[in-house]
Amino acid sequence: MINLTPWLNAPTWYIAFSGGLDSTVLLHLLAGHARIPVTPPLRALHIHHGLQPAADAWPAHCQAICDKLGIELQVIHVQVPPGASLEQAARDARYAAFMSVLGPGDILFTAQHRDDQAETMLFRLLRGAGLRGLAAMPEQRPLGQGSLVRPLLATSRQQLHDYAQAQGLVWIEDPTNADCAFDRNYLRAQVFPHLQQRWPQASQNFARCAEHLGEALGLLDELALGDLAKAGEGAAPAWAALQSLDLAVLTRLSPARQRNALQHWLSQRTRLPDTRHWAGWVDLRDAAADAQPIWRLADGRLVRSHGRIWWLSGDWLKLPVGEVPWRDPGEALALPSNGSVRLDVAQPPGELRIAYRQGGEVLDIPGRGRRDLKRLLNELQVPHFVRPRLPLLYCGERLLAVANLPSLAQADCQLHWQPPTNAQGLS
Repeated sequence: MINLTPWLNAPTWYIAFSGGLDSTVLLHLLAGHARIPVTPPLRALHIHHGLQPAADAWPAHCQAICDKLGIELQVIHVQVPPGASLEQAARDARYAAFMSVLGPGDILFTAQHRDDQAETMLFRLLRGAGLRGLAAMPEQRPLGQGSLVRPLLATSRQQLHDYAQAQGLVWIEDPTNADCAFDRNYLRAQVFPHLQQRWPQASQNFARCAEHLGEALGLLDELALGDLAKAGEGAAPAWAALQSLDLAVLTRLSPARQRNALQHWLSQRTRLPDTRHWAGWVDLRDAAADAQPIWRLADGRLVRSHGRIWWLSGDWLKLPVGEVPWRDPGEALALPSNGSVRLDVAQPPGELRIAYRQGGEVLDIPGRGRRDLKRLLNELQVPHFVRPRLPLLYCGERLLAVANLPSLAQADCQLHWQPPTNAQGLS
């Protein structure tokens, strides 16, 4: 029913095991492979959302199944924040838990099947999704440090049910699956049976259509990569670690091609906005040259500075405050919510500290005298969002160096800053 050969070299196999029909069948299939010596160790992950009383009994059921098959089970409790979409919030919490477990190269198997593929496509079609939303769920995609793999996408729900009955498997029936207040349940219970009565191959055809759209998306992604390669060039070396795009390169593209490139770029960093919210891109792109527009997205924001657009998230959404004493300048210094710094200096001149701009700072520049720091940063075109968090090295009240700007330092003193590493996207 499934071919697992491509993933035999993974350090560890995990399975997302809810205890329902689909994941129970997948666990049974994986357990059969796990008895082969060359197969990676297999572990099951059960996510307890705590959303309904019935779910409290499910970990024990999953444990009994895993004990029978000789598979280690890890139960992870997650908190699902309230919001407009309980389904989406639960999914986000679930996948965050999976990512916290996966190590480099690990594989997480999930049990989505052909009918899920068809239902997903119809659901997104009814919501007015574009090509990226309608394209097929891929068999494999990156997830955290590892990968998510869906080995059952060519298998129907009926085939899984027949297999489970033939093997005498026992599974959980989630009572919420019968609640048609949830859109997907409504499609599954009320819409697809009628479609399949008239068109028996409806699910298979929907899934095939999704695969065709996935191929088309692949071609658009290739186009986006070429456009992004050009737009990614030209960043100042001091800020090269902060991936950004050249706005002029993007605006030379057609509007549709701009959106295609940005969708590809943003998809690695945030949940993509729907059609209505793409007006935020137009506002960012077309704002006056001296403006500082912001496009706020689900997991961060795009800002514009000095002819480039920059993605900010995580620590970049909160400003560092206070001062940090540097007890041992020979060692790198971690800065709260602001990465780390290291110092190149022959002999530290005294007690050192890292501080941030308050306004009115001046710096002695060899050959130029005392200069206003604000003017110096303007001359060097330092992005506006960098300036409040740019580490400044002081000895007493004397400003010695500005991080990552060699020209703004005493001749024998260079301050190197490694900005926060979570600035460029989702982990």
